[in-house]
Amino acid sequence: MGITELLLISVGLAMDAFSVSVCKGLSMKKLDLKGGVITALFFGAFQAFMPVIGYFLGSRFADFISSFSHWVSFGLLAVIGGKMMIEAIKGGDDESENEYRLNIKELFVLAVATSIDALAVGIVFAAEKTPVITSVTIIGAVTFLLSLAGVYIGHRFGSKYEKKAELAGGAILIIIGVKLLLEGLGVI
Repeated sequence: MGITELLLISVGLAMDAFSVSVCKGLSMKKLDLKGGVITALFFGAFQAFMPVIGYFLGSRFADFISSFSHWVSFGLLAVIGGKMMIEAIKGGDDESENEYRLNIKELFVLAVATSIDALAVGIVFAAEKTPVITSVTIIGAVTFLLSLAGVYIGHRFGSKYEKKAELAGGAILIIIGVKLLLEGLGVI
């Protein structure tokens, strides 16, 4: 597998993380570089780590993992998206006017939900005898950069529309979850 293929795979894997990063940026009233970098690090690290797990699990467990991964992704994204929508409607969040608080537990769940498909890519890397260190470094770096850009883009949009943007961000997470579920079930 060449660099071009690895870059294309990396961008493909990073799209869910990018979308979720946009949602995280939507909730920032003031652009928080530290929060954006931490968010991007979570997504980049998980997108890089999951193929390593898949690589070492090998194809022996591929059918088992792929049989339920779409349900897990859907459930996690639907719960977090629903929570975002409820908070946007309810209002009165506990964040101060200009402060964005990172919720590490939520970032962990989002990073897992958006990187489960990378397990299967690791299995492909094992089957193709692709150098895993180079591959996961590229995947992690591309995901980090796209996630950081996503936080910035989300903030630029969200700072103009605040509550509507947060509501839309929650809906986007639910839609991503539904998309992953439908793809996993073979509907689309």
